[in-house]
Amino acid sequence: MIKVALIMGISGSRCCELTNLKSTDVKDTGSYLLVSIPDTKTGISRKFTIIEEGFCVNAIEICRKYISLRPIRLTQDRFFLRYMNQKCTSHPVGNNTLAKVPSMQRCPQCPQCNG
Repeated sequence: MIKVALIMGISGSRCCELTNLKSTDVKDTGSYLLVSIPDTKTGISRKFTIIEEGFCVNAIEICRKYISLRPIRLTQDRFFLRYMNQKCTSHPVGNNTLAKVPSMQRCPQCPQCNG
């Protein structure tokens, strides 16, 4: 969940937009992922793509793996779900958890990284 949130944040999404993101807003076209954000802070809907180039990891495969781990029968349609004990649960991730993601990814090799 953390890697997918970072990928989508770098690609062009705000924290509150990630919280409200629905699973139907992310479409896999094969060569790229199309993410639609209908309800934005500015009131104008936006779309952005996630492609293979531009990341040091395969961002599309990481997102596809997260999508495949989602349970089949869910009562809500939120995209980000809590991941515990090697599986996704049906509990949605809130705004405070997504806001902590940059500080969770501090690397000791990079002194200039400050989450």
